[in-house]
Amino acid sequence: MSTTESLSHTKWDCKYHIVFIPKGRKKAIYGRIRERLREIFHQLAAQRESVIVEGSLCSDHVHMLIRIPPKYSVAQVVGFLKGKSAIMIAREFMGRERGFTGQSFWARGYFVSTVGVNEATIRRYVKYQEDADRRDDNPRLFK
Repeated sequence: MSTTESLSHTKWDCKYHIVFIPKGRKKAIYGRIRERLREIFHQLAAQRESVIVEGSLCSDHVHMLIRIPPKYSVAQVVGFLKGKSAIMIAREFMGRERGFTGQSFWARGYFVSTVGVNEATIRRYVKYQEDADRRDDNPRLFK
């Protein structure tokens, strides 16, 4: 399922599987924050000409399959997504007018993997990650 995009002198198809967590791996992504984060991530990605193809907001981590043009590095886009989303969360949900001075919502770092031939597998994994986490959070007593 390869679809190429174009820049002025470039044809590209760059997709990445990215995972990052809230500070201290706290279960901070829930309720209204979770709903709002979906919108925020899509808006911020568009500002960097990127598209979130699949995403999953679990209570303690974020998975996304994202298309990033080659004129931006993965580090630039992820840093932008994490930094700006933390500021927006602080303003909207924590009553801060000036962002997160000296604090952070997201933990440092992230996981990234390029997506090539196995895109369908990654898409399925990201799409059903939330269901898998829900099952793991409620283990059955008897099998």
